[in-house]
Amino acid sequence: MRVSCTDDFVANPSMTTFKSALAHPNQALSRLYAQIEQQKKLLALIKKNLPEPLSDHVLHCVVSGRKLLVYTDTATWASQLRFYNPVLLKTITAAARIDLVQIRITRPIDALAAIPERTAKIPSPDKIAALRSNLSDPPDDALSQALLNLSHTLERLSRRTGQSEKERR
Repeated sequence: MRVSCTDDFVANPSMTTFKSALAHPNQALSRLYAQIEQQKKLLALIKKNLPEPLSDHVLHCVVSGRKLLVYTDTATWASQLRFYNPVLLKTITAAARIDLVQIRITRPIDALAAIPERTAKIPSPDKIAALRSNLSDPPDDALSQALLNLSHTLERLSRRTGQSEKERR
């Protein structure tokens, strides 16, 4: 199906709303919109039947088959919500056929972006030299050879990052 832009559509940008997309013959968007509205109503019903501090931490809910998935932001609130499983079941049973309530934890997108990147901690040149000095002159066993390879790798990484001993302290 090809969608063409009419003069009305271009001249009136206020018509470019989500609801105008529902007017097209493709009903997939309208089904998704109806499902979103159903989830919003269900979320409002759940929040209404929970105590104030707990309801603030219920972020989303989804019905999947005969299971209700309730999403919260931390493990602390998830453990508190588990005590309210019977209340949630009783509340939702009138609106939908639900047999099981599962509490899940989700992170906001901002929290995912704030996770710092991990960097390797490279030992000082003195420690790398001490590692090498403890090896036998010709590395005769597998452990000595592995430690020698490790010291070479650490030395190479130390040079690449340009870290001096003063910077590490």
